[in-house]
Amino acid sequence: MSKLRIRVLGPICAEIEHTPLRLSKPRQREVLGILAAARGRSVSTQYLIEELWEDAPPGAVGAVRTFIGELRRILEPDRPARTPPAVLLTTAGGYALAPQMADVDLWRAEHAVQAAAGLDLAARKELLASALDEWRGAAFQEFSTRRWARAERARTAELRASTVEQLAETRLGLGRPGDVLTLLDGHVSEHPWREEGWRLLALALYRCARQGDALALLANARSTLRHDLGLDPGHRLADLEQRILRQDPSLDLVPDGGSSLLWQAVAAAGQTGKRAQLEGVACLLPVLAVSGSVRLAAEQRLAAITAAEQFGDPELAARVIGGFEVPGSWTRSDDPVQSAAIVDAAVRTLNVLPPGTSARVRARLLATVAMESRGTASRMAEAREAEQIARDLNDPSLMCFALSARYQQSFETAGLASAREALGAEIVAVALEAELPTFEIQGRLLRMQALCALDDVAAASREADRIDGLAARFDRSLATVFTGWFRWTFTDGPPPPDGTEMPGFHTGLPALAELTRAVRSGTDLPDGGFGPYEQWVRPLLLVRAGLREEARSALDTLPDPPRDLLLEVLWFLTGLAAVESRHRPAGRRASRALLPAAGERAAGSGAVDVGPVQRLIDALRQLTGDVDQPL
Repeated sequence: MSKLRIRVLGPICAEIEHTPLRLSKPRQREVLGILAAARGRSVSTQYLIEELWEDAPPGAVGAVRTFIGELRRILEPDRPARTPPAVLLTTAGGYALAPQMADVDLWRAEHAVQAAAGLDLAARKELLASALDEWRGAAFQEFSTRRWARAERARTAELRASTVEQLAETRLGLGRPGDVLTLLDGHVSEHPWREEGWRLLALALYRCARQGDALALLANARSTLRHDLGLDPGHRLADLEQRILRQDPSLDLVPDGGSSLLWQAVAAAGQTGKRAQLEGVACLLPVLAVSGSVRLAAEQRLAAITAAEQFGDPELAARVIGGFEVPGSWTRSDDPVQSAAIVDAAVRTLNVLPPGTSARVRARLLATVAMESRGTASRMAEAREAEQIARDLNDPSLMCFALSARYQQSFETAGLASAREALGAEIVAVALEAELPTFEIQGRLLRMQALCALDDVAAASREADRIDGLAARFDRSLATVFTGWFRWTFTDGPPPPDGTEMPGFHTGLPALAELTRAVRSGTDLPDGGFGPYEQWVRPLLLVRAGLREEARSALDTLPDPPRDLLLEVLWFLTGLAAVESRHRPAGRRASRALLPAAGERAAGSGAVDVGPVQRLIDALRQLTGDVDQPL
């Protein structure tokens, strides 16, 4: 029998082999929630009656049996008639979920947290992160006011908060303070009474060379605890504040007792002049970024650019700004404000470069402008100029960087997957010849994504295998996030890995992927957590909820989607909402936008797939009456 997966950390739902099961009645979901909360223990019929009704009606026992019978048919759709159930068992006086047959997200999270205790830091981090990935909302959220759920919700909220703090401490121990900032920023706002969250966040800020911010945070923690919550701050916060003020060396993490080759090199670099230190940092940041410390590299990159401009040497500033030759395979900036600041710095520097400056320096600045403007501005001219300079100089590394920047600008219209596949192939060819493994990985990622849109999953799978091999060989673990998402979406692979280092995979994308999966399978659409994609998802959710006029109103004011990897997906959802709400103007907009992609799938991200575009175009033509519109 295929493994049943049940989710209660968020909307209560169930699936078998990624196929959602139809739990259409609230009573079905509530009974399933009560049984999941029992963690395999027996739940009596009387308890179910008391929790389901404030004033039990006549025939309540029979009603419970009906709910149980319905659930059994839903949870075991292939069970032959008159055979005993294997998932929802009858026990003495009640019912229970069989732990060996039901895979419940809450149970998995609890087990992972327990198993993490006593492991080494790296293994502990993986288990704690996997536990947090189980949450897709508050536990049993549909039944938050029910008596049976209140205690469970409080206990589960405590489990999640504790797990966040344990993961933060583990990441600090691994020398990843930048990761902790992202993890704890919202945590302390959500749980202001938890001193450990404040303490860990302040320590992470200090280890990111942000002593002033760490002290300000501790002052805010003290004020919040004392004045807002009426609590006396504990001694650990006061102790940390004093140690930060005197820059206590024990607050610094010294890996391997300070004996590692890298640590010795860093210590020696700290004794050089300011200019040499700056150039050393600029060389190190790309290595950090491609090796996994994306957030820390991003934070320090902007600080390095600011410092470089203060020297008053445009060529030095140009080398620092343009020296971040890191491939970009996702077309939505993690931090648009920072990207805009980098673009401004690059443009300022371009305008003051002295005569005789190397064309290579200029090309790197141009490519940086195009790269950092992804999804927000048309900078193809800068990318093309950088590419031409690289070809003239026959510089493979610069060529790969320029082509990567051109890729970020290759979303002028839908339907350009073939062009991006060709870009990826050229990057791979140049990188192989010049032994540039990071760019080879990027080129293969671009091909994998484009091949998904071209509906060649077999070729995309071959690229994914090559990417994983290169990632393992050259310690480029972030690449496996892309391949993990690809396999989950296109080859029924396991759930994708944690993408917390890359907000593009963490904010909104999981919910969008679940919704598009439901669109393809024709099941009920999940709601919530769509982040930056919310406004393009909402009209379809409204019309599916029977709110046709509200959906039409939303379509009236809906802007065009950003020109990025999800362009076709968001236009597809817009067009589908137009068809189902009979909104012809929105249908014409979507049809015109999608026509260039008529031969593709709305799947160019390699992570989200809504299906063949032509099928929707046919429906849009029926809606608008433009049946003779040419392709």
